[in-house]
Amino acid sequence: MTTWSKRREKLKSSSGGRALLGVASLAYGAGVLARRGLYAAGLFKRKRIQAKVVCIGNLTVGGTGKTPAVLLAAETLRKRGHQVAILSRGYGRKTPRKEVSVLLDGRDADWRDCGDEPWMIHQSLQGQGIPVLVCPDRAKAGALAVERCGSRVLILDDGFQHLGLHRDLDIVLINARDPFGGRRLLPLGNLREPLSALRRAGMIVITHADRVTAVDLARLRADIEELHPGVQVVESAHKADHLLDVKAQVKLPLLRMKDKAVVALSGIGDPLSFEAQLEALGITVAQSWRYPDHHPYSSRELKAIEDLRGGLPLVTTHKDFVRLPEDWRELLGGEVLVLGIKLELLKGRNSWIDRLEELAGGRRK
Repeated sequence: MTTWSKRREKLKSSSGGRALLGVASLAYGAGVLARRGLYAAGLFKRKRIQAKVVCIGNLTVGGTGKTPAVLLAAETLRKRGHQVAILSRGYGRKTPRKEVSVLLDGRDADWRDCGDEPWMIHQSLQGQGIPVLVCPDRAKAGALAVERCGSRVLILDDGFQHLGLHRDLDIVLINARDPFGGRRLLPLGNLREPLSALRRAGMIVITHADRVTAVDLARLRADIEELHPGVQVVESAHKADHLLDVKAQVKLPLLRMKDKAVVALSGIGDPLSFEAQLEALGITVAQSWRYPDHHPYSSRELKAIEDLRGGLPLVTTHKDFVRLPEDWRELLGGEVLVLGIKLELLKGRNSWIDRLEELAGGRRK
């Protein structure tokens, strides 16, 4: 749990603290609505790119599983012959803010220059000819993708609140286990925008649909229908897909670690689920380190893990890897692996494919 999360939980424990957070939420909501109104009135201009733009985002802070959805959208379009690129903000990168970092197949990339998450996306898509362009100015990155890479469809990673860029389709992810962030705006709840913003969505993907009961799923679908009548809804689950050797920068098949022992490192809401996924692959979890959700790892913690892991491969999650300290390569010897997760569509797969095909202009050879 981050320092801010701890402070917020402490404030929630008292009536005065909840009142303070409630006032802050009202102020935050007023700002969000005012900004949205300025765009709607045309006082703030939206930039357009000479390509179709698909945005994948959410209404809440926290884990809806956007990265696997970005990967699935890119792969869906690429397999059907479309020139697609991914646009990412690149949080935490060392490159100057206004500079665009371009990650391409066959070109070495330093994760520090582009940020951990875009680097992970690039590694997961190796060999598929899908460039990843990194810059806070997504319009600038998108224009470069069109000019340099010939991209005709752009996927905007985590951009639902990035109103400055025109998009042709907004896909919003909703976590079935915590759909609406307590139905309160930040900082009292976890909503980035009021629930009315859901009406901007052209499609909704319910993630972790396999982790709730049929009754809960039906109730969530009814809530979505009430908020946005007639919107397309797809149900999905997150499944193990591959192992990424982050030192060698190569993707390994899941069978690579079958019948082998590893140590597991996680700071997520449900560490047992992560470890169960490893064991289901025939991997023995010899040791496990479990930290609070969103835990920012320190160099001291990694050194302690290294001293105790006995040379076994360390396996962590994508979400945890991006929170390792900058000197993780020096601190951790041997293999460091990330369990790659794919988004598996349980219901609505044809709707997903058809909608992306329609947006991209049909299947290409």
